[in-house]
Amino acid sequence: MTISHHRNPVLLVHGIWDTGKVFRKLSAHLTELGWSVHAIDLSPNNSSVGLDKLAKQVAAFVEERFGPHTKFDLVGFSMGGLVSRYYVQRLGGSDRVQRFVTISSPHNGTLMAYALPLEGTVQMRPNSQFLEDLNADAAQTLGQLNFTSIWTQYDAMIVPGSSSEMPVGKNIHLPVLIHRWMVSDRRCLQVVSDALSEPIKADAAIAR
Repeated sequence: MTISHHRNPVLLVHGIWDTGKVFRKLSAHLTELGWSVHAIDLSPNNSSVGLDKLAKQVAAFVEERFGPHTKFDLVGFSMGGLVSRYYVQRLGGSDRVQRFVTISSPHNGTLMAYALPLEGTVQMRPNSQFLEDLNADAAQTLGQLNFTSIWTQYDAMIVPGSSSEMPVGKNIHLPVLIHRWMVSDRRCLQVVSDALSEPIKADAAIAR
């Protein structure tokens, strides 16, 4: 049994060294299909502060833009996927978010994070305390949502690329050659819009 599809507003959360402008093609694609699309600019965007601190910016943006009760859908790219996960799993976002899509996010860490000794990059290293904490209850918390992780094995930023795979929801692999191309590749845009079109399961909606 499902509830009829409703187009929630969509929030886009960018990754390291980016701004909301990285979603130009994705935003245009979703807007053309009828979604109300919003993008946050995280500051600083260089991972010099913890991802948990950036997640508080997401929480504040949600309250300001959507108010205290509106349900919405969430899309996070790269580091933005982990920032979004902290919001969902630790800041009450699971009560608001119905569909959650991550694109090339280092859910199990990336070896590239060893290149910079910054607070945020340390959190993105394999087996970091930050990731161990989030992954401990990921299946339980994210299992309440329509969750999709999109990834590519050719990713040179998320090493190995399979780090983006999760033991919950849908894992969709696309043969995209470059990390940044993921948010503009037409196949990825289609997967995102398909994921945001999925009906919410009745039992999950009632539970929340």
